[in-house]
Amino acid sequence: MMKKMFFKFVRCLCIEKKLCLSMRLTVILTILLSVNVYAGAWSQTVSLRMENVTLREIFKAIKQQTGVYFVFNEEEIIASHKQSIEISNVSIESAMSQVLKGLPYSYEYLNGVIVIKPMQQQTDGVKVCKLSGRVVDVKGNPLPGVTVQIAKTNWGTVTDVDGKYILEVPNVKGMKIIFSFIGMKTKEVIYKDEAVVNIILEENITEIQEVVVTGFQNIDKRYSTSAITSVKAEDVLVAGMTSIDAALEGKIPELLLMSNSGEVGAAPRIRIRGTSTLLGNREPLWVLDGIVLTDPVRVDPQELNNPDYINVIGNAIAGINPQDIERIDVLKDASATALYGTRAANGVIVITTKKGRSGKARLTYNHTSKLTLRPRYTNRDINLMNSQERVRFGKELTDIHYQFPEGMVMVGYEGAYYRLMKGNINYEQFLDEVKFYEEVNTDWFDELTQDAYSHGHNINISGGSDDTRYYTSIGYDRENGVSRSTFTERYTAMVNLNTVLFNKLRLGLQLNGNVQKKNHQIESINSMDYAYNTTRALPAYNEDGSLYYYDHRYYNVGMNSIRKYRFNILNEIDNSSSEYDGHGISARLDLRYEIMTGWDVSLIASVNRSSTTQERWWGEKTHYVAMLKDAEWDEQAPLGDNCILPYGGILETSSTTSQGFTVRAQSDYRKAIGKDMNHLITIALGFEASNSKYHTYSMENRGYVKDRGMQFVENISLSDFPIYADWLSKNHPFISENITNMVAGYATLSYSYKQHFTFNVNGRFDASNKFGDKSSDKFLPVWSISGMWNAKENLLRNLDFFSNLQFRASLGIQGNMLEDQSPNLIINQGVVDPFYGENISTVARYPNPNLRWEETKSLNLTLDMDMFDSRLSLSGTYYYKKTKNCFTDVEVSPINGIYTYTMNDGDLWNKGYSLAIGGVPIRRENFTWRISSYWSANYNKVDANPENENSLNSYLNGDVLINGKPVGTFYSYKFLGLNPNNGVPVFDDYEERRHLLEGKSISEIVPMVLKENGTREPKFYGNLSTSFNFKGFMLSASFTYSLGSKVRLFPLYSPVLSGIKSDNNVRKEFANRWQVPGDETLTNIPVIMSPSHPEYASYERHWSREFGSSKFANSVWEMYDLSDLRVVSGNYLKCQSLTLRYTFDEKFLRKTPFSSAYISFNTMNLFTISAKALKGQDPSQAGFAKPNLSVRPAYSLGLNVSF
Repeated sequence: MMKKMFFKFVRCLCIEKKLCLSMRLTVILTILLSVNVYAGAWSQTVSLRMENVTLREIFKAIKQQTGVYFVFNEEEIIASHKQSIEISNVSIESAMSQVLKGLPYSYEYLNGVIVIKPMQQQTDGVKVCKLSGRVVDVKGNPLPGVTVQIAKTNWGTVTDVDGKYILEVPNVKGMKIIFSFIGMKTKEVIYKDEAVVNIILEENITEIQEVVVTGFQNIDKRYSTSAITSVKAEDVLVAGMTSIDAALEGKIPELLLMSNSGEVGAAPRIRIRGTSTLLGNREPLWVLDGIVLTDPVRVDPQELNNPDYINVIGNAIAGINPQDIERIDVLKDASATALYGTRAANGVIVITTKKGRSGKARLTYNHTSKLTLRPRYTNRDINLMNSQERVRFGKELTDIHYQFPEGMVMVGYEGAYYRLMKGNINYEQFLDEVKFYEEVNTDWFDELTQDAYSHGHNINISGGSDDTRYYTSIGYDRENGVSRSTFTERYTAMVNLNTVLFNKLRLGLQLNGNVQKKNHQIESINSMDYAYNTTRALPAYNEDGSLYYYDHRYYNVGMNSIRKYRFNILNEIDNSSSEYDGHGISARLDLRYEIMTGWDVSLIASVNRSSTTQERWWGEKTHYVAMLKDAEWDEQAPLGDNCILPYGGILETSSTTSQGFTVRAQSDYRKAIGKDMNHLITIALGFEASNSKYHTYSMENRGYVKDRGMQFVENISLSDFPIYADWLSKNHPFISENITNMVAGYATLSYSYKQHFTFNVNGRFDASNKFGDKSSDKFLPVWSISGMWNAKENLLRNLDFFSNLQFRASLGIQGNMLEDQSPNLIINQGVVDPFYGENISTVARYPNPNLRWEETKSLNLTLDMDMFDSRLSLSGTYYYKKTKNCFTDVEVSPINGIYTYTMNDGDLWNKGYSLAIGGVPIRRENFTWRISSYWSANYNKVDANPENENSLNSYLNGDVLINGKPVGTFYSYKFLGLNPNNGVPVFDDYEERRHLLEGKSISEIVPMVLKENGTREPKFYGNLSTSFNFKGFMLSASFTYSLGSKVRLFPLYSPVLSGIKSDNNVRKEFANRWQVPGDETLTNIPVIMSPSHPEYASYERHWSREFGSSKFANSVWEMYDLSDLRVVSGNYLKCQSLTLRYTFDEKFLRKTPFSSAYISFNTMNLFTISAKALKGQDPSQAGFAKPNLSVRPAYSLGLNVSF
């Protein structure tokens, strides 16, 4: 009865907060004295191992172990203060001493109840003064819960929710004031008789990264056995970045990021520890707060793996606002990724979003403005002739009686000369025309690209109490592309709510939404290629400002292969579009129930839905439509067989709806056992079920008129246009649906002894409708074993200069199965065939019953050490991965009805290492210098069947898989020099020894005739970063480098193989071409040989054509572009970012409504140092096919303010 009265009174006590403290304590002590509890409670022992918890949580744990009750004043216990504690079998008295150490509280034990009360500060006659101030982090954000204490005394307090404190201290000059806070470096200040002391605390790297996040568990880094690199988003993001993947470049050892284009919204290719599969998707798995993300639109893995492919659709994280991200954890080895099963052989990137913090509501606004520079002819990467040089070049061709292509556009010197010879103009008019063309000098880069201004805005509000915390944000980004008319626009919204229900039940709710709009130029317009390959002597506008049109056949479409149609590239861009509209929403519910101390069960449920619509529009005024219409837009379509589109334009629509869910139930058990509680066992068991579904609808419609109410032309007489009628009869919507169901079970077991060592075992099985019956019979579990040994805790305990020394090792197996393969014959059911009068069916996929899993075995060894109070850190990693039974496409006889068949045919292994170093050479009160660097290396090799036959182009482009060679290995022709008699390139092509090649296949000829040049992907890559902090200023720089790759220069002769047209521009190298005997000693640029030259045909058709299917070359001009002479080093050093930031101080902010504020100026991709032979060609782009927009320099301004 008395206990019930006591508890009832305590509850009332927490409500009636306005009563004076002395009255409360008097009444409490009176009740406590009357409670009948046994006297032996105080003699019990306590064992605690808790991380980053409040005093209330510690008191709760002690009560559960001993039965001792706690009474305290809610207003006097700072709720935001957190600490970590580890004690084993100590008395309650000893435990309380450690818990309250350094805090301004004392306690008193009375009959089974511990009363917590504020510490009475004793002045002992010393004069007392009032000290106040504010404690913030380096960005000016207030830090609540910071302990402020006079060294070696009981004088102390804790900062409030605004980071402010007030403390009465003895007025003694020279005394030491200590400011300490978990995750921050403790700071000591000497008192100098000032009334206000404001403090900026810096993050303690060794503490702030004390937890790694895998998506399934949050693991204390001291016990982690896995290869995981963790970074805070705010440390890698710079102003102007709209996607988190770009921020990872150069920040994660063993992660290689490659970008093929500077187009807005283009997603980079990411490789973690090399390539783990040959046919499957090589991209890492993206995870958001424990839930696997999927791409909004399915893209064939072979397209994603193609180095020349540019992904402007976006990847799985395209809809995530990087301002909402708290941290990124990159999981690399089998121990870290095993719990993700068959989807994680390429590594996993886990994104953790921001959560609310206890305290009053805090509103933060973030703004960025960015200017991205377009290409210019003055750039070193644009090595093209201006109009004057091009006119002179045209005169040189005319003087040697060069045979120009028939029907070419008559512009430039060639056009003026043609009209002079035809008698259409006289000599004076000819000179006037030549002068005009010399002075035109059209700046195609100015016409087709722009200096693009982009901006972003984000507002977030966070706050809450100990029990309930919230974070909500809205964001808007508008990124304009450098290419004309291109942009991406994104709206985002997010809500994160975390609350405690009924003490033991925790609830988390997350809502994410995004809307995206994009526009890119239609691929076939290819404006960057046009800018590179079109003469600057060609006008873009007439003298009256109207567009200048010339007759052309720009596209390879239409039925009339002879007629030319009016063309202007600007008209094509203005009357076409490739738009993308998408929106997505996801919801996540997280329930966690504490069954008992150390045992939790959790349930996570997530649903998502996204919808995307892609529209490609060709207007009726475009050259493209004119070629299909066989008439100009202002002409009537001709009757007959040449018109495929009599009226209007074209609208191609593709809509994709994606939806899915994930449900995961997991039980986590953590128990310290043994006499001294030094043995820690952690067990997690879980079950997961997921579903994803894609539904795609595609349709092409013709006769579309956009500018007249977006309508379609009706009542077309199909008898007048039979080709169009035939197209209509065959044009049907394309509908597809893809469903993936998966269930999985997983388990993890860890054992730790103190902090000396940890042993871990992980395992998972997956079952899916995608695997098929046969692969299920050959079930391959995914598992790993790993361990960690901390030498600092035992062997090196007495070496003070070591702060940490950990060795980690792991071994495991992962698996992979292609989604489109099945042991059963897949039939595509068709509809009624009018000829047969019955339904027909076709074979969609031939059976593949013998296909086995790809199996990847991996080994990881890591050594981490910190020295000199963590001012110097070193890390080294070695890994080895071998993928057995790799999927490859093997050529088979067409008699089977197919040309290739997917088989397990070869192995692939990767091995590599990384070395990282970081340090703080200078650390002063107002100045800090930090520097860090890493070096990563990856070597891979294919063990493939040498009997497999590959195409010649696959060897030249680096797509071939060759036994004993790395992925991406490519070959080139062996250039010997120029023929001194005519300047034609000469190669070691076995022309005089052709009998040695007779009867051999391409795979046998290539090693003899071609030269291996290396690989398109680098072997070594890394980063160098440094930062300087002086008072409120911070200057940082980041450099990335890449070594070991080879780059083929863009084609020199291929654009003019069919003849040099007057509208073609050419590279400046042609000015130094061979022209007379003896030039071969001065240049390696071949002669320009006219097609009318008697020897031209013999060079235009290579002699190996007589080998039929074993032909290994087409012409000497193409061989020159694909020769080893045109292969150069891809090594580069790039200034990735340079940032200057200023954080406003407290004195200034007092005059404003802001609690914190900073402003930053940033540059990205400022310069790249690379081989001179590249002549500015971007070495970071692995594509060989054609010039793409390079990654452009950008300048950004950022502003962040909090209220």
